[in-house]
Amino acid sequence: MTETNQSTVGEQGEYLSRQVVVANEHGLHARPAGKLAQRAQGFAAQIRIVLDEQEVDAKSILDVLTLAAGPGDVLEIRATGADAAQAVEALETLFHKRFND
Repeated sequence: MTETNQSTVGEQGEYLSRQVVVANEHGLHARPAGKLAQRAQGFAAQIRIVLDEQEVDAKSILDVLTLAAGPGDVLEIRATGADAAQAVEALETLFHKRFND
């Protein structure tokens, strides 16, 4: 499930967002969460990952792990900042490639 970047205004101002599905057989466990956090750290944008009502910092592996996202879960990537579009696209690519897991 992929949507085009959507610009949305939320509590923290305007952000770009895109929905992705966790396709890994074992969900977003330590290895893919680490790859996600490491990739997110390469951007100046503030990046959040949302599952249901829980929103975490994508640059923190521990935060990402607290989501306990399993196979088939739909997550939302939200980003704000100058390179937000690039950040969302890069993280979406990780999900599509199943983190090379």
